[in-house]
Amino acid sequence: MGKIRVLIADDHAIVRAGIRSLLEDHADIEVVGEAGSGCEAIEQTLRLRPDVVLMDIAMRDLSGLEATRAIKAQAPQVNVLALTMHDREEYFFAMLKAGALGYVLKESGPEELLAAIRAVHRGEAFLSPRVTKMILDDYLAQQADRVPSRYNSLTSREKEVLRLAAEGKTTREMAEILHLSPKTVEKHRSSMMRKLGLHNLSELIRYAIRKGLIEVEGD
Repeated sequence: MGKIRVLIADDHAIVRAGIRSLLEDHADIEVVGEAGSGCEAIEQTLRLRPDVVLMDIAMRDLSGLEATRAIKAQAPQVNVLALTMHDREEYFFAMLKAGALGYVLKESGPEELLAAIRAVHRGEAFLSPRVTKMILDDYLAQQADRVPSRYNSLTSREKEVLRLAAEGKTTREMAEILHLSPKTVEKHRSSMMRKLGLHNLSELIRYAIRKGLIEVEGD
């Protein structure tokens, strides 16, 4: 059986060098190239035809998300493994939708990365345990939210505050948009958070994405 041909795409040279050093210690893996940007990742993939592309998400000129879409459109036989520092579920789902087969966090140990590369090469999905836990927690939250529907218990004003807060609007900005006083906006926000069982902005954003109230940007 031939070696697994890997292309490393990351905009930090020191990161690429570290990954290359790790992978070259293993006889079943061959690093065939490197890319320092999203555009370069596409070009190198089409030229070298690796088995697996290790894809960072935040890169200059073109995000790993957009590069993954382009690679899967032009070279569908190439499997993409996201290797990133982003542990928010919106990034995971966006990469999965773009065509990535695996998602590994940069904080993961060497054995986890190696296992991910081998699994993705076999056409199997691979997720970092932390990402898996995040998805399970989100699923359980969705189940708890169904009966009764917490969202439906919100007033129309509270739903507006939820959407605007998830979009990053400040209390003052929401007050201007809704023609309310900042104090009234805070009252609606507190009531909305209590009804939904949310405790901070991160949970609020995740809830809004799950409900389809806001969209995830490519970069």
